[in-house]
Amino acid sequence: MFIIIAGAGKLGILLAKKLKEDKHRVSIVDKSEIVCNKLAEELKGVLIIQGDATNPEVLKSAKVEKADVLVSTTSSDADNIIICNIAKEAFSIKRTVSRVNDPKHLLLYKHMGVDVPIDSTTILARIVEEEASFSDVMNLLSVKKGRLSIVRVDIPPNAPVVNKMLKDISLPANSVLISILRGPEIIVPSGITKILSGDEIIAATIIDNEKQLIRSLIGKL
Repeated sequence: MFIIIAGAGKLGILLAKKLKEDKHRVSIVDKSEIVCNKLAEELKGVLIIQGDATNPEVLKSAKVEKADVLVSTTSSDADNIIICNIAKEAFSIKRTVSRVNDPKHLLLYKHMGVDVPIDSTTILARIVEEEASFSDVMNLLSVKKGRLSIVRVDIPPNAPVVNKMLKDISLPANSVLISILRGPEIIVPSGITKILSGDEIIAATIIDNEKQLIRSLIGKL
């Protein structure tokens, strides 16, 4: 398949690498020239387009007319909805998939015709409710036909990441923090989100990097 990814945050990049590894053709669109230049060096064989994916001309540059699927992973629900709507209405893309940043907007995504709006907060809440009685550091899911793993890590008081912002934490390659569970609160982290003692971290990485990811969060195993 040919997949276009709008938004080159950690989630978008992780997805692009996984799809490329699975022999799909991938095109990435992002507003940041710095990010695009870096990706052009890291992801050989992937079409990188610098620009605003809410602009139809930018999507054309990404060869949207030939795409089977468009995935929008930006941090803006408004942008995600617009990008998916343009892909469907202007370019007749058969399938649109989008990250939902705020669960309150889920109905709007559905109303605007996004085929697969992924509300990670609600999904993660269900996972946590079902798995709460298991051990502190555990493997929740391994995708059978791939190498992606989702892990849950409880942050102890002496962990090296305590009181640090996410942007200041070094994670292994192909790893991303999906959510932070803090008491009854579910946080979708950004670069300025601070990790606190007692936080429960839901993260994604490739299976080979599980131990390295956990070590980077809690220290020596």
